[in-house]
Amino acid sequence: MVIASCSQQASQDCKSLEMAKSTLERDLKMYATVWEEVFEKRDIELVTTDGFDSEVTVVTSTGNITGIAGFKEYYNNYLTGFSDAEFTIIDLFGQGDKLVKHWSFKGTHDGDLFGIPATNNKVDITGTTLVLMKNGKVIQEEDFFDNHSFLTQLGLIE
Repeated sequence: MVIASCSQQASQDCKSLEMAKSTLERDLKMYATVWEEVFEKRDIELVTTDGFDSEVTVVTSTGNITGIAGFKEYYNNYLTGFSDAEFTIIDLFGQGDKLVKHWSFKGTHDGDLFGIPATNNKVDITGTTLVLMKNGKVIQEEDFFDNHSFLTQLGLIE
């Protein structure tokens, strides 16, 4: 009796692990596809409530931006500021409801970027984004990169 009970429990644990793996794989694929298409097609409107919670939050050093409209406005700065932006996902992995994206970003600053007029300087940076998922949708993102190097490449600081 005990062996059957253990076997049944092991089977249930296995099913739970398979479901968690499947969910994570789905989340990773959706997330990568959206960001690759946003930069390939240069269209922030591809960020929709299909994959992002309506109350999605960008965590920034100057304060959090909450809501899909603000989220899109924030990230659209990289499309308007760099007409030749190249965004590459180097690696993307996760566990449970947490994803980690290692990325690179290259481009020429030839447009407005968060109110900074074009410098026509080239940038080449790498960074990491921590992503929190909720019910199969992105609920929070927080980017980490060398801001000093970014501002130096833009020619805004020495």
